[in-house]
Parts: sequence; structure tokens; C-alpha cells
Amino acid sequence: MLRKGSRLGKYQIRRRLADGGFAAVYHALDTVEGIAVALKVPHPEMVTPAMLADFQREVRIASGLDHPNILPIRNAQFVGDNLIVASPLGSGTLADEMKRRLTMATRLEYSRQMIEAVAHAHERKIVHCDIKPENFILFAGPRLRLADFGIARLARTTVAMSGAGTVGYIAPEQAVGRASLRSDVFSLGVILCELFGGGIPEWPYQWPPPGIERLRTSLQRDFQRQIRRCLELDPRKRYADAGALLRAFNLLKSKGKLLAGTKRPRKRSSASSGASDWRALRQRQFKRRYGRILDLTDDCGRCKGPISESMLFCPWCGTQRKRHTGATRRRLRCPRCKRGRNPDWRFCPWCWGPGFADVSDRRYKDAGYTARCPNRDCSRRTISPLMRYCPWCHAKVQKPWKLDGERERCKRCEWGVLGEYWTTCPWCGADLTRSTVTRRGRGGKTRGG
Repeated sequence: MLRKGSRLGKYQIRRRLADGGFAAVYHALDTVEGIAVALKVPHPEMVTPAMLADFQREVRIASGLDHPNILPIRNAQFVGDNLIVASPLGSGTLADEMKRRLTMATRLEYSRQMIEAVAHAHERKIVHCDIKPENFILFAGPRLRLADFGIARLARTTVAMSGAGTVGYIAPEQAVGRASLRSDVFSLGVILCELFGGGIPEWPYQWPPPGIERLRTSLQRDFQRQIRRCLELDPRKRYADAGALLRAFNLLKSKGKLLAGTKRPRKRSSASSGASDWRALRQRQFKRRYGRILDLTDDCGRCKGPISESMLFCPWCGTQRKRHTGATRRRLRCPRCKRGRNPDWRFCPWCWGPGFADVSDRRYKDAGYTARCPNRDCSRRTISPLMRYCPWCHAKVQKPWKLDGERERCKRCEWGVLGEYWTTCPWCGADLTRSTVTRRGRGGKTRGG
């Protein structure tokens, strides 16, 4: 065991966090960059050419995965005879988190993140082989990141291997050396049982598992059936991979069929129903016409009107949107406003705040980079329409944005608005029904900055 204060290259050991099968994990300080990291170091007695080959394979597999729910590798190198791997330092594991009281919404969010992480690996034909709560690292957000691809394999269909994995979470066929993508699906099913039911099913994995009463009272039957399908003894009866499980999960989520106790919408009177139908018709018309221009990815939680993550107010009912809770096409989210961001952005272009700590050195392409940063000294000079700040230099966009084809603008902020549809300016919250709209000539396009 490495002592507190000892050095491995540029890393100074603070304390030991955990022991794995052939490596220990330490809380260490990167003395060059001045940041805390999780440092994985092989046990001295385990250092053999075969073990080092396994360890190097883990590094190469993890380096090829790029997903917000998979733990990235910051650095991998030899220090003397030791191969060490540095990763971002989390605040704990899912195993630690499950010992605390969690809301059902949090459990559901953790479920989604776990399935998305494994689905990303399965898209690249990578079988993790050791899916368990201890390998999901917790970060702020909260966000889970899947770690430890030490015994993963690249596979086209099925891989023959020894019975590697963690007892209690491995599939029956994996225990006899026949792991596949479906084996990881089984392990996810075990974790879902533990997360929602409080117990781990044991051999022969007959339904109902321990904690079935908690599952029945907290989950709807369709979601219970999904978990049961994950735990089928016959791999052919399970989901083919985590991608198929994710699609089934998202389908139930869109229909509100995950958590039990969801109230059915009350029937409206014929008068209110007519008004509602008229509004719905207008909103569908608006979405067809402007959905692509405004990147309408969500609905307002209050009035259900179509909105985009760049809007600070709902243009239909005026509700302020300090945080974005809907979908985003970008890989990460701003921890303050929850709007989407690319990993290489230094600042949030939607809200004002300090720079991001986890900025990637890799440059990411974005089809939205069609405008120019107002700062001539900016290193990138490329921004997307409707951004308030440059994500590279933090310069504020001073010139009002115009919407493609519109002829109106808000008097207060001078940004483009669609007065024939909206009652509220989505950029500043001004009431558009009280003469806060000015008209101008035809032909405006989305531009600014």
C-alpha cells in the first residue's frame, strides 16, 4: 500500500479509496495541474506481463468511449515499472448512495444513466462483464459514470472467457465463461431490483425476487415486466443489449408508465376541451413551421407548449425557466441551468457563471456553429444562434438575434419574436400582448453577435 504523501510521478498520494482484483484506487493530487484525481495502481504482487496487458487493454477500451455517463481517463503512463491510470475523482459510488434515502425520481434518473452508459458500450460491441453498484461513480449533478473496464472484451456476438465478474451481479452463463451483451443486461436487472426493491435476487433467480412488495408499490407493471425480462435465465429471452433496454425504458417513460401512483388526467368539460383543442392545433402548426429553426426539444411543464432550451421564459404561459429539464442534443449539461453544452466549451452560453472545470482538449463539431462571436480576439469566433454568451471567451452577444422569416421584435430586448403565436417574449419575459412588439421589413434571418 502506498503511504500518504508518497509520490508516483507528478501524483501525490492522499489516501486509499478502494481495492480491486489487481489494483488499488487512491485519492491523489496532480501536482502539475493542481487538481484531485482517482489514481489506479496495480498491486505489486500482481504485476506480471499478462496482468499489464490486461491493464493496458482496459485503458485502451475506456479511452475509446466518449459518453457523459462513462468515466473518462485523464492520463495513463508508466512510472518506473508501474502502469498508473488517472481519472476524475468522484464523491462516492452508487453502492454508497443506495444506503441513503433516495427519492423515486432520483432512482429513476440513476436507472436511465446506468442504462445509457452500458448502451453506449454495447453500441461499440464492448461487454463490460462487471456491472455492479461499486463501478458506478457518483459526480455532481448528480451524475453516474461507469468505470472499470478491466475485464471487458470486444465481441461481435459472444465471447468465451473465464467466469470473471462479481458474485451476486453476474449472469448464470457468465459464471461458466459465456459472457455476452445480454449478460450485462442481466446485471443491470439485478441492480434495478436492488435500487427499487432493496434486495438482490439469488439463484435460481425465480420471480418474484426479494423486495417484490416494494417493487409492486413503487413501479408500474410494465416497468416490472422489463426488469423481469432482464433477469431471464435463458439469455435469448432477455433484451439483446442495453440499447434495446434503453429504447423500451424511454418508451415507458414517454407514456408515464414507470412509477406507480401516476394520476390519470381528469376529463375536461366540453367548453374547456374546445379551447384546449384550438391551442393544441396552433401549437402543432407552430412546431411544424418553426421546430427546426428554434430547435424545439421540450414542452413546458405547466402549459405543455413547445419550447427550446435557449428560452428563458415559456412564450405560451410566461413561466420562467431558470433550468432546462427537457431533452438536449448536446453531450453534457451546465450544472447551473441544466442546458446542453459541448465538452470543449469553457463557459455556458445560456447563463452567466464561472467556467467549467471539466473542459475537454478535444474539439467537437456542432452543426449550429453558424454565427460569429462579437469578440474579434476570440480563439474560436464560432457560436450558435440564440446564444447569450460565447462559450469560448465568455463575451456577451450584444447584437439582438433575429428569427428566420419573422418581422417582429420585442421592444424591451429587441430580440426576434413571433407575436402571432406567443403572448410572452421567451428571451426577456416581456408581455407581448401589451404593445411590446415592433414590426420591421421582411427578410430577417437568424443572425446576430
